[in-house]
Amino acid sequence: MSTMQATTVSCPNWGRTNRVPVAAEGRPRCGHCKQPLPWMVDAGDDDFSEVAERADVPVVVDLWATWCGPCRMVSPALEKVATDLAGRIKLVKVDIDKNPRLSQRFEVQAVPTLLVLDQGETVARQAGAAPAPVLRQWVEQSITAREG
Repeated sequence: MSTMQATTVSCPNWGRTNRVPVAAEGRPRCGHCKQPLPWMVDAGDDDFSEVAERADVPVVVDLWATWCGPCRMVSPALEKVATDLAGRIKLVKVDIDKNPRLSQRFEVQAVPTLLVLDQGETVARQAGAAPAPVLRQWVEQSITAREG
């Protein structure tokens, strides 16, 4: 994978569209207002290491499947958490049907399976859907426990 790949993110403050690299050092900021941007990207078997494990910020990994109803329900909640915690986390979504090596590596038994990675190391794991406030609390506790 090339770090030149990017995704488009709207600034929550200004609504302006920004190109954000899927893999980069640092934390993305809005080109207009300089506020942190939500960092939400897709990754797969071939680029997961570069996109998720080498990130400078904690990474929330969403291991999901297109046929999974709870996965479709949790996706907007995770996007809200990523927006609320912009600059503090990166959200990486992995379709397990298209990426069987990652599914096997993380021993996915149920979807969605959520992970928090810090410098490539799994620091928290949860299976099943939950509302945004519960997910945000889980992510923040996972990050805080790791820092402390």
